[in-house]
Amino acid sequence: MQFFGKTNIDFVSSRGFWIFFSIAIITAGLILAFILPPKFGIDYTGGTEIAVAFSENAQTGDLRKSVEKIGYKSAEIKSFGESNQFLIRVQEFGDVQGKVLSELQKDFPGNTITILKVDKIGAKIGSEMRTGAFLAVLLAVIAMLVYIGFRFEFVSGMGAIIALVHDVFVVISFIIIFNALGIMDLEITQNIVAGILTVIGYSINDTVIIFDRVRENRDLHKGMNLIKLINLSINETLSRTVNTVMTVVLTLTVLLIFGGPVLEGFAFTMLVGILTGTYSSVYIASNFVIWYHEKIRKEDLETGWADDKLKDKQLKASLAK
Repeated sequence: MQFFGKTNIDFVSSRGFWIFFSIAIITAGLILAFILPPKFGIDYTGGTEIAVAFSENAQTGDLRKSVEKIGYKSAEIKSFGESNQFLIRVQEFGDVQGKVLSELQKDFPGNTITILKVDKIGAKIGSEMRTGAFLAVLLAVIAMLVYIGFRFEFVSGMGAIIALVHDVFVVISFIIIFNALGIMDLEITQNIVAGILTVIGYSINDTVIIFDRVRENRDLHKGMNLIKLINLSINETLSRTVNTVMTVVLTLTVLLIFGGPVLEGFAFTMLVGILTGTYSSVYIASNFVIWYHEKIRKEDLETGWADDKLKDKQLKASLAK
């Protein structure tokens, strides 16, 4: 299904604005990161993890309100094990178990509450997990560079990797900005790291589709210069891109609104990342290829980039004879 027919939008001519926009967002995020460092969840900072069981029905929302009364505003609460069993995680040490149990007994009278286990997550473990999360993202980017480098030419691989790094920085910048402005209470948790890794996979998929079409059109339109070739390829894949993005965006929007605090970070990360990954495939990855041929290789792209490639092949063929 297509929402619109054949398009002829000049994406390349507006690349300067979008590059400036991306730089502005990333710069704002980095500045805020120094002024107001991002908050990390208990997985990366350490804290206390308590598993509790209720004899009667209890809701996660009610449990969260009780824990917030004690002062644990950023507590992570989720279902655990069997029915009416919950996992409470707070970035605090000390007598967390006693405080939580006392407040729950007041707020849930007649409901027998049992402490199943209490674990302490030390700062050293949190630091190791932060390092592991960073390495996971870094290795994912390197793996994508190797894949694109083999599938396409090196410059295309570099364009794809720059777009991926751009996407990661923009997503983190939005998390920091929204958290600093108080719009959302977002912590860097395993859910958000999982969202970033998913965004990396989605973004590279969009880029591969565009570069695949560029490669096909290079053979079909041998007299077309690189700028027109990329514009044509983006327009030809635009309907597919819009259909895919809208489907995912609608799903993530519902998840963000109704998924609750536990899934809020993941849904927000994915939503920003999907939108960012789409436009970075168009305005960052593709335009890096143009910049490379224009500025590094000093090619005149207006006179027929594809023709130059064909002439090189013809010259090599004549020399071989």
